[in-house]
Amino acid sequence: MNSFATRLLLWFDDFGRKDLPWQQNVTVYRVWVSEIMLQQTQVQTVIPYFNRFVERFPDIASLAVAPQDDVLSHWSGLGYYARARNLHTAAQRIHDDHDGRFPASVEDVIDLPGIGRSTAGAILSLAHGQRHAILDGNVKRVLARHEAIAGWPGKTRVADELWRVAEQNTPHKRASDYTQAVMDLGATLCTRSKPSCNRCPVRNDCAALRSNSIDDYPGRKPKLSKPLRTTTMILASADGQVYLERRPEAGIWGGLWSLPELGEQSLSDWCVDVLGSVATETLPWGVLRHSFSHYDLDIQPILVRIESQAGKVADADARIWHRLNDAPPGGMAVPVKKLINQLKKSENVAHH
Repeated sequence: MNSFATRLLLWFDDFGRKDLPWQQNVTVYRVWVSEIMLQQTQVQTVIPYFNRFVERFPDIASLAVAPQDDVLSHWSGLGYYARARNLHTAAQRIHDDHDGRFPASVEDVIDLPGIGRSTAGAILSLAHGQRHAILDGNVKRVLARHEAIAGWPGKTRVADELWRVAEQNTPHKRASDYTQAVMDLGATLCTRSKPSCNRCPVRNDCAALRSNSIDDYPGRKPKLSKPLRTTTMILASADGQVYLERRPEAGIWGGLWSLPELGEQSLSDWCVDVLGSVATETLPWGVLRHSFSHYDLDIQPILVRIESQAGKVADADARIWHRLNDAPPGGMAVPVKKLINQLKKSENVAHH
């Protein structure tokens, strides 16, 4: 019986993906950026973001010296913004601690923010041909099915078993091609639903296929019902401008520009305290629901018209009046962008 790796490599030579943007002019930097973007995001979604990002930040040095707003605005819409902040911090650390060169040892790579064992292995394997096992979501699915490894991969016992098999299957020759091949197999054939088992190069000894239990692997995460949170966001509008605040670094949408949220205060108190002004009109809009992986958020937007923004907004780093016709000042979360676009439309109607 041909080894798992041999069959996979033969398949990869004919059917593997070789024309992805980060597979052209391969550098460790390009591979690293792509691996971070591909965490929890599909290839097709990533491609345009990747192209824009590396055009603006072509190397570690340009990323390290860029303002965080610039980095986040090139990530806007891709979600999981901690990835962008970690990428930026890691670039600065490489710049300062590693003479601007991406480290070549797996320990040093894991030491960088936002990089775990699998991502580190993938980067060094794809960029430098080093032999490291990887275990991203696609690979977990392939191995769990092939070896019938039961249970949710988030459990230590299950993860340890998957790592053992991943190590065992990773060949000493063509490690880089194997790494790409096993990811491609999961992404293109061994998909979550309706896998193409008849075209799979390792189907002959796939335990899940043999026992007709493909759908049982990998084990599902125990279902918890998603909590629902609510918040009120204020669209304070004056002179074709909207008031924005930068969110704190920690927590959701960290470092992004956002509409302010109304806490315990009354709306009129908030207007006087924050804007030093009184509202001439307030109008609640329909609730907007935004789903995160761990909870749903219901946003109640309230449009607040202010006579003029002559109020006391001094700290330009954290609070600004933003012209609706200008480009965003930095990264913005999807629901915030939606609300601002809605405001643009309603303002045009009001003024013309």
